[in-house]
Amino acid sequence: MDAATARMRLESVLAELDRSIAVLRGDPSVRDRSGPDGGSVLTETDRDRALLEAAVQHRRAVVEAMARLDGGRYGLCVDCAATVPEGRLQARPEAERCVPCQSRRERRR
Repeated sequence: MDAATARMRLESVLAELDRSIAVLRGDPSVRDRSGPDGGSVLTETDRDRALLEAAVQHRRAVVEAMARLDGGRYGLCVDCAATVPEGRLQARPEAERCVPCQSRRERRR
């Protein structure tokens, strides 16, 4: 993926994440959060908290990918420096690891 395309995709993902984070944080300019009854508030709050944390982590990964792009390291695995496959970057432009390194990391968890 060329740098201009990668930057455009990363900026698009970042903008969408910023909108999602604003909604999950209850920004009244983005979404009216009135309406749920008392019993559903806790469930909705827990769900929103989990979604917010996931969105914040995803945003962090996108910002880090943009830094790698600026530093000329985009598309290289952060663990072994192998080229991250084009298809992986198409699916997840913020991907920081090649498939073997990502698999090893997930098995260690």
